[in-house]
Amino acid sequence: MSHRSSKPLVAIACGGTGGHLFPGLAVAGELRARGCEVLALISPKEVDQEAVKGVDGITVHTLPAVGMTDHRYLQFFKGFWQSYRLAVRLFRQRPPQAVLAMGGFTSAPPVHAGRKFGAAAFLHESNTIPGRANGWLARFVHQSFVGFPATAQRLARAQVVGTPVRPQFRAGEPGESRRRLGLKAERPVLLVMGGSQGATGINELVIASLDFLKERLPGWQFAHLAGVQDYEKVRAAYAARQLDAVVWQFLDRMECALGAATVAISRAGASSQAELAAMRLPAVLIPFPFAAGNHQYFNARAFADTGAASLLEQKSATPARLLALLEPLAHDPAAHARMAEAVGQWHKPDAAGVIADQMLARLKQLHGGQFNFSAVAGARLESTTVAT
Repeated sequence: MSHRSSKPLVAIACGGTGGHLFPGLAVAGELRARGCEVLALISPKEVDQEAVKGVDGITVHTLPAVGMTDHRYLQFFKGFWQSYRLAVRLFRQRPPQAVLAMGGFTSAPPVHAGRKFGAAAFLHESNTIPGRANGWLARFVHQSFVGFPATAQRLARAQVVGTPVRPQFRAGEPGESRRRLGLKAERPVLLVMGGSQGATGINELVIASLDFLKERLPGWQFAHLAGVQDYEKVRAAYAARQLDAVVWQFLDRMECALGAATVAISRAGASSQAELAAMRLPAVLIPFPFAAGNHQYFNARAFADTGAASLLEQKSATPARLLALLEPLAHDPAAHARMAEAVGQWHKPDAAGVIADQMLARLKQLHGGQFNFSAVAGARLESTTVAT
């Protein structure tokens, strides 16, 4: 059954991790404000399903995750084919005019399905080292967008735009954010996070450091995104030392946690770093050592080389080394201000808008007057049914 509309339809494949999903949702908001309809294609993972529960104004559809792990090629190709067939079936009902891949193998089948229906194809690579999916997809898309300048040399037809963040990530007064989290507004906060699902390596390092932190950072509060697996252990560690702390398994208000923080300890996913930059939040970055291509190390290295963060490799991380990096940021206002200024330079507030504009420019070339592109930016977005 065909579906005619005066608005172009853009499919955004952004499932798998928060690092793919949240930048995709930021672009979706800009496309909606410019008069497009948006279909978000996500994975069945819990992090995706939880994150889209509060999303209005776009349609959401789940496709199978098809990541290649442990050289399980048969399972990968079977999942790829299943995802591709589901995307074709979905696009047959209403073909999209453009498809945007935000990274990860969940993105690949929709791009090829979209091209089958004549859609313009785009991708965004947020990391310094392109993932295997985007490295492969780059040859099939009309344009690539990248978050780090160094990445532009690794992908064809690449434009440096930064990594999109959602508009609620804005630096401001931390007191209100602290109150919303149940913390005291006037006391500084150390935020610990390992991405949207927590990080056992960071959790264990911080637990081992808590006695030192209690002694060297008196009066500080703690906000800790521990993940499901380590939640009880982390919560018990703070309670045993009678520290003021809030601990979460999963948090859908990351802008509130970042807004409350004075300093952060974080993994070095590109989306997390973009949010740190948007909030001008100094951080100690501990890259995930098993990331594909060691890309988190190179993400963190780019920030550290410009004074925008401190870099601590997990293999050499000890409580003493962690404290040596945290204490200047906690006790020296000038050092804190220098890093806040440096990390703020990485923020590209127009990244999502630039991607949306470039995509629409291509659609105007392809479709001329077929669609209405004249929606007023910033108009109130009406809610639509979210189908999963």
